[in-house]
Amino acid sequence: MQRTPLNAAHRRAGAKLVDFAGWEMPLHYGSQLEEHHAVRRDAGMFDASHMLALDVAGDGALALLRFALANDVAKLRAPGKALYSCMLRDDGGVLDDLIVYFLGADRYRAVVNAATAEKDLAWLDRLRAGRAPAAALAPRRDLAMIAVQGPNARAKCWAALPETRAAAAPLAPFSAAACGDMFVARTGYTGEDGFELLVPAARAEAVWGALAAAGVRPCGLGARDTLRLEAGMNLYGQDMDETVTPLESGLAWTVDLAGERDFVGRGALAAAGKPACAMVGLVALERGGVLRAHQTVRTAQGEGEITSGTFSPTMQRSIALARVPAGVAIGEAVRVDVRGKPLAARAVRPPFVRHGKILVPADA
Repeated sequence: MQRTPLNAAHRRAGAKLVDFAGWEMPLHYGSQLEEHHAVRRDAGMFDASHMLALDVAGDGALALLRFALANDVAKLRAPGKALYSCMLRDDGGVLDDLIVYFLGADRYRAVVNAATAEKDLAWLDRLRAGRAPAAALAPRRDLAMIAVQGPNARAKCWAALPETRAAAAPLAPFSAAACGDMFVARTGYTGEDGFELLVPAARAEAVWGALAAAGVRPCGLGARDTLRLEAGMNLYGQDMDETVTPLESGLAWTVDLAGERDFVGRGALAAAGKPACAMVGLVALERGGVLRAHQTVRTAQGEGEITSGTFSPTMQRSIALARVPAGVAIGEAVRVDVRGKPLAARAVRPPFVRHGKILVPADA
């Protein structure tokens, strides 16, 4: 099992460690609930070093990424700007979802998921060999990644790492800047403001310790999952994978079909036409069980399935993402099979919570 540069710090802090995509990662440090609330109300930090930063540079880097990704990186014109996209198979299935940062002419940095990192690298290398052989792919395994999230995350980050303030303070959401040997991005996976810090692996423990001393609470995978689900954010391998397209996963907004640009999967998406299913949010209308992945959703238009579900600590209600027949309308009442019993729920439009605010009406 692989370990991040912060593994020893997690052990010293008493984290419960679990296997996640072949990496030993903290599930929680004692209370998943308290960690969730720390991010919504103050500031928390996550070890995201299992994810892979991948630098793409050289002649043809832009052309390679424009072909490899469903979203168009040509939109990125100012250094530091970022873009979220899916990388597709030829048949339109989702190989991975990722963020790409524009660093300069033919220079980009992508951050890909841990479980798909080696597959992604091999796929991009095959595309590179055929379309942009002069471009180089450089996996940055020398970097650790720490996500600092919450309404007070930026202020506490600057208190811990004052050298980052000058470059990071002007950053708009979904943009990044180099701060010495650190790369600071105003991005995240929680629905709260904050930074994702790429730091040299040798400095990771020192940065983690400085953030903790500034009052940033260590958080594990458990809180990360409830936070991202409240924020309506997909998890690769659960809410989408190679068997479904972005159009069936609530990610049509990440597919740029403008102009004549060709990209992997474009032909398959066009040929498939309007998808027969769609992704919606669900909120339980009664007690009696928690919405969980793989539970059947019964609607007037036919059956669907929950892809991710949990009890929302912020809303104090059970919530889920579900793939249902395309005709299901927002606001429509459905029933979910929970341990063999029907539970009333309603289809809603995610996100459920963003920036500490509940976005779903109380009577939904």
